[in-house]
Amino acid sequence: MPYQILTNAELAPWIMEMLEAVDCQIHLWNEDGPNDPALLESADGFFVYGHPAINGAMLDSMPNLRVVANQGVGVDHINLDDAKARGIPVGNTPGFVDGATADMTFALLMAAARNIVRGDHYARSPGFIHYDANILHGQEVFGATLGIIGMGGIGQQVARRAAGFDMKILYHNRNPIPAIADGLGATYASLDDLLAQSDFVTLNMPMTPETRHMIGRRELTLMKPTAILVNAARGGVVDHDALVEALQNSGIWAAGLDVTDPEPLPRDHPLLGMDNVVIAPHLGSATRKTRIGMVTRTIENLIAGLTGQDLPSRVV
Repeated sequence: MPYQILTNAELAPWIMEMLEAVDCQIHLWNEDGPNDPALLESADGFFVYGHPAINGAMLDSMPNLRVVANQGVGVDHINLDDAKARGIPVGNTPGFVDGATADMTFALLMAAARNIVRGDHYARSPGFIHYDANILHGQEVFGATLGIIGMGGIGQQVARRAAGFDMKILYHNRNPIPAIADGLGATYASLDDLLAQSDFVTLNMPMTPETRHMIGRRELTLMKPTAILVNAARGGVVDHDALVEALQNSGIWAAGLDVTDPEPLPRDHPLLGMDNVVIAPHLGSATRKTRIGMVTRTIENLIAGLTGQDLPSRVV
């Protein structure tokens, strides 16, 4: 009998084919309800796509659930304590997203620094009728100081890219990691020192209760008025009201955001009308190669949990 798998979104056909190839029958779970009680009763596994809120009450509605397999690294939307208390293993996809998300971090950094989006809009506009060397001057990336907050796998990949631009690299972490950082040419700094010294600050940390609004008014006032903030972590690590103020009042020069809080932003949010902000729709891991790797590991975690084996990438 096929494994009964719930998922919270319409999966792409190629993902469905991969799941069906390992004897999984897929059913759609509606986060906002209602859901068929018989469907919940029969669920063996949950393939988590995106960021639905998964808590104890939701898990209790699926008494036969054997595994939660999250397609992604971040699991801040899953109550891990609730899953652990019920003996339900949770898997994620660490490592697969590091390179692609670091690429996106640097793409946003470059786009914000060199006015790529504003320049594109101007180049397409009726106003561009002759070349003018005195417009859209950006910030120099080569030789600048980069501050990386969160020196995990993604942060380390960002540091490798920064080395190619001869950047001075500072980093802040819960704990210094000299054995790794020394090989990357990165120097540990307190959060305040990193913010004060950096020309660019990239956010590459996980979303936790401790990192929520880690960058707020106080932190933004420490940054240089010419500095650029890049967030490729989670939207909630930045206080968006404080960010709007800093950008409006020239507290910082620009921002590059792959993530926001909420996501997506309301269509009348002030950030959407600012030309010193580059915003992407959460594309950090959105490459074909990376997504195939993530889906493959998610299915490996799913099958391992269904068959009582150790998950290749287990969170709890």
